[in-house]
Amino acid sequence: MNDKNNFFSAIQSGNIPAIYQLLQRNPDLVDAKDNREFTPLILASYFDKEDIVKVLVEKNANLNDTDASGNTALIGVSFKGSVNLVNYLIAQGADVNAKNSNGATALIFAAMYNQYDVVKILLKNKANKTIVDNDGKTALAHATEKKFTPIIDLLTN
Repeated sequence: MNDKNNFFSAIQSGNIPAIYQLLQRNPDLVDAKDNREFTPLILASYFDKEDIVKVLVEKNANLNDTDASGNTALIGVSFKGSVNLVNYLIAQGADVNAKNSNGATALIFAAMYNQYDVVKILLKNKANKTIVDNDGKTALAHATEKKFTPIIDLLTN
């Protein structure tokens, strides 16, 4: 196995010493992409590995890099409801209004997947409620369609 495969395996298994060792040998791995175009940061975020996310950010991972669908780490954790990672990524400078290839933002995903606490955090951090996705829908339109009343209330007040 090469360094890149070993690196992604170390991320998935949570092997922090191996991650540090591989990054020391090859610092470019921090923004490498796997065969599905996931970056280490996106993958670690998606699997809710907060400790690894912090290592990658400390090693200057690109916070706003995207996967094959245009999703950033923040977009990925927003639909999963990972409050700690949402707060951390935003604090580190992740773009709260980045759009994926379908025009969806972290706020749209959080609203679509009924992630109340994430919607609240994103709004507090100036997520734009007026952005529409490629279907012409805002976060509010998605929440309304799914009858997520608490989120509708957040987005209208």
